[in-house]
Amino acid sequence: MSQISPLAIIEDGAVIGENVEIGPYCLISAKATIGDGTKIEQGACIYGKTTIGKNNRIFSYAVIGSIPQDLKFNGEDVELIIGDDNTIREYTLFNPGTKGGGAKTIIGSHNLFMGYVHIGHDVIIGNHCILANAATLAGHVEMGDYVVIGGMTPVHQFVHIGDYAMIAGASALAQDIPPYCMAEGNRAVLRGLNLTGLRRNLDRKEIDELRAAYKELFEAGKPLKDVALELLETTSNHHVKAICNFVLKTKRGIPYERKSV
Repeated sequence: MSQISPLAIIEDGAVIGENVEIGPYCLISAKATIGDGTKIEQGACIYGKTTIGKNNRIFSYAVIGSIPQDLKFNGEDVELIIGDDNTIREYTLFNPGTKGGGAKTIIGSHNLFMGYVHIGHDVIIGNHCILANAATLAGHVEMGDYVVIGGMTPVHQFVHIGDYAMIAGASALAQDIPPYCMAEGNRAVLRGLNLTGLRRNLDRKEIDELRAAYKELFEAGKPLKDVALELLETTSNHHVKAICNFVLKTKRGIPYERKSV
């Protein structure tokens, strides 16, 4: 049985699942869907066509689903979709999509969004990611799974970040970061592999093969895409293939320090 404060505002049409908790002074839009077991604490607002999955915890004064901060937005039918088991802390701001970006912002499951995190319009986020305090994603950013973004770090629009990547705090990211890599600085550049994250999830042989591939790609001074094509022809490691395919598909480029041969 759901527990809804009599001081909350639940607009007609909102769909509320089983065992949902909604605190005082919350606002739930008529177009919102709240999944089973989700807890929404005092003062949080769920606007627009927002679908929230199961067992999420949304803390006080989060603003979820308010219209995109895009001057081209003209009231189109857009939405925000959030998966299961996410933790969304105080004063976060999540925007839905825009007509020009596919009309959807999509967030996966098991993510942690710390205080003051901003998720811009048309963003796509995978699963098991951590965004520290005041990390800011501009519109159209795409993130894979197990990504970590440090506090006070802005990410430029249309940037892609691969699985298991880590962006250090107080960086400013303007280009794409391949999977398994770590970046830092203003502007952020690659600093090596995200070894801490990799050691939690990959065996030593896989990590050693990734190290060798990283050196060939980013430290040997050879044309980046040529090296990626060569590695794809010789490796059977699907993690190495993932980096190479990412390099070949990047549109914003990879921020690494070029070295002469």
